[in-house]
Amino acid sequence: MKNNMELTHTVDDNYAYGEMIKRLRIENGLTQLQVAKELNVTPGYICNVENGRTSMSLRMLMYYAKVLNRSLDSLVGELDPDYAETSIDREILEEVSKLDVQSKKKLLKTLKVWTN
Repeated sequence: MKNNMELTHTVDDNYAYGEMIKRLRIENGLTQLQVAKELNVTPGYICNVENGRTSMSLRMLMYYAKVLNRSLDSLVGELDPDYAETSIDREILEEVSKLDVQSKKKLLKTLKVWTN
């Protein structure tokens, strides 16, 4: 399992997210009504999440993780299969931001040689 997620989602991401939320609920032998009561929401809200019509807030995900006795990372990490790449991208951007303009130009030339 991955350890983190991107904060932006597409509709397809919401559907996959909803499917994962539903699968975990069922695997834990819980009904939508039981989960709704634990989270102090309506069963309709849980249905909308599971069908990809809405996403849970971070706060709600934290409570959902507690209901399932899971870590938050285990819930959200499944959403971003490219996390390792995005982590590397962020690290590279951080290092590049430390460079002066001339060094950035040199780096860009080097990168273009590698990618051609």
